[in-house]
Amino acid sequence: QVQLVESGGGLVQAGGSLRLSCAASGRTFSSYRMGWFRQAPGKEREFVAAIDWSGTIRSYTDSVKGRFTISRDNAKNTVYLQMNSLTPEDTAVYYCAARQALRIGVRREEYDYWGQGTQVTVSS
Repeated sequence: QVQLVESGGGLVQAGGSLRLSCAASGRTFSSYRMGWFRQAPGKEREFVAAIDWSGTIRSYTDSVKGRFTISRDNAKNTVYLQMNSLTPEDTAVYYCAARQALRIGVRREEYDYWGQGTQVTVSS
């Protein structure tokens, strides 16, 4: 089992940047495929990005390609989401998730563990 704690959210102006971090407990972090999801008010939780255990395979939803970068540091049990060129449409609670499987996942139901979320607000 793994516990996930997100940090790094906040208020930023449009065009700005934030880096989210997700710290995982446990000694088997490298065995998990990790993902970031977000949920805006009144909307479903949606996939943002995912990464495999080694960091070589990454996937992004179309709306963040070229702006967001997911990465991980297995020595620190941490996964990151670097977010650049933020827009008000990126405003949401961002969740970190872990998946015990051979491949990365892009659907909410594919993930086994979730963090509590961190709020990102982008002002226009």
